[in-house]
Amino acid sequence: MICFKHILHHYNNMALKLYGTVASDATQRVQACLYEKEVHFEFITVNTAAGEHKTPRFLARNPFGELPALEDGDVILFESRAITEYLANKYDGKGTDLIMKDPIKLAIQTVWMDTENQRFDQPFSKLIEAAIEGNEGGNKDVRDYERKLESVLDVYEQRLKESKYLGGDSFTLADLHHLPGMHYLRSTKAKGWFQGRPHVRAWAADILSRPAWVKVAAMSPW
Repeated sequence: MICFKHILHHYNNMALKLYGTVASDATQRVQACLYEKEVHFEFITVNTAAGEHKTPRFLARNPFGELPALEDGDVILFESRAITEYLANKYDGKGTDLIMKDPIKLAIQTVWMDTENQRFDQPFSKLIEAAIEGNEGGNKDVRDYERKLESVLDVYEQRLKESKYLGGDSFTLADLHHLPGMHYLRSTKAKGWFQGRPHVRAWAADILSRPAWVKVAAMSPW
């Protein structure tokens, strides 16, 4: 006779474990990927206020003491973009395809993934820090980061005139990696930046309305 209780226990032990917080933009990036890939996972909240991310137990998962971390059996990963690439490749053919198969198209997708990481995320992260500290729009550094981000959006506007999504004609990791940032920007005064950039505005509305992201956004405190 099949022991379903044993099978369920084994299944739960094998489930992916994502360590993070619902307020962490990097954690949200991985959550969105897991939902797009329709992969079962266990979400384990890390109490950063209590310093759990600096304990030896968590540092064994991420030696930098930052969020998120992923456990997949014996595989332990950190850095959100590395995790999403791992998931997109491991679960190829399941859920949404997030990586181009053609090498040329993949190279183009990678260009825009790197652009998000190197050009978009830095000023975006600095603006979040300023908002948390209550300095939003209040000093020269913040205005400089705003200008940098607007310059990036100008480039995106040109790209999105040629392509429905940044990485090509379909939604990929190049777009998914932007989700936390675009969600945050659209809820601040920066949403005005979209008005003069209709292609960026349409792209943002498209990706932010995806069911996977709607699930993540519903849990986000911002």
